[in-house]
Amino acid sequence: MTLPAPRPIEEMGPVTADRFNAEIRPACRPVVMRGLATDWPAVAAGRKGDGEAVDYLLSFRPARPVSGIMAPPEVGGRFFYNEGMTGLNFTKHQGELAAFLGELLRTAGETDPTAMAVQSEIIEEILPGFVEANPMPLAPQVKPRIWLGNRIRVAPHYDLMENIAVCLAGRRRFTVFPPEQLPNLYPGPFELTPAGTPVSMVDPLAPDLDRYPRYAEAWDHAQQTTLEPGDALYLPYAWWHGVEALEPVSILVNYWWNEAPEGNGSGYDALLHAMLAYRHLPADERRVWRMMYDHYIFSDADPAAHLPSHAKGIMGPASPRLFDQMRQILRRIFVG
Repeated sequence: MTLPAPRPIEEMGPVTADRFNAEIRPACRPVVMRGLATDWPAVAAGRKGDGEAVDYLLSFRPARPVSGIMAPPEVGGRFFYNEGMTGLNFTKHQGELAAFLGELLRTAGETDPTAMAVQSEIIEEILPGFVEANPMPLAPQVKPRIWLGNRIRVAPHYDLMENIAVCLAGRRRFTVFPPEQLPNLYPGPFELTPAGTPVSMVDPLAPDLDRYPRYAEAWDHAQQTTLEPGDALYLPYAWWHGVEALEPVSILVNYWWNEAPEGNGSGYDALLHAMLAYRHLPADERRVWRMMYDHYIFSDADPAAHLPSHAKGIMGPASPRLFDQMRQILRRIFVG
């Protein structure tokens, strides 16, 4: 069965910080911001060619080695699990950025090169001065990260953060799905992941609908775009996204952040703990706990509205002091 092309992600022209925060973020939908970084020197270099893009990065004199991953040509650029799901299909390496970029240029003309990538390196730690030369007014306090590689594919996954992704060189295709499509994307295991959080087991370029039939429903909700140099994509919190680098030299910068108050615990850690506590209870007991979670956590209403302020305790307003109090309670429970 051939699935139809997904609908395009909504696009907007010039976006100011005021418009981004007042209009785009509150809508909680992905948006392509064409030409957002068109004035960046990094984008100008990328548009001139692969060699110019590499020279521009190296002009900042990389300050330390970087971590990279490599996979053999037979995987077709798809970083994923090995065939038996006993491990991953790529290996990890560390080396100088100049050597990695040189190898990218050297293999750019190969039909089936080794898949290679440097992912999620904090830019200011490896390219001092780059951030100041290429500013992002939509997320001025966020430390950007850089992603480099050849024609690689990253399985659909989610990040528990908001995200702005900016294409510097090459083109990148993003296929995105709303968070509620999680059951239809067939997530892999928690213990072993190629990208930090569980990834979809379905290959978007060759979906096996006999094995993963609900994926057709997820695909009905998919959206897609291809970023050119200077374009940016805003991804709201926890939206699934699969990424394809379409050129032999591909460079992307991204900005991750979330609005959790200072001291807030990790929702991901809590999910794992909740699986331990509730997943295997009888159905009637799980229903009770679902009601409690709805009342104390997920309802917009104040569960302690009937109590005087001084008596609300850990149900009071968020503050570093409240979070510290919660952690002290948990320590007493788990440490004794």
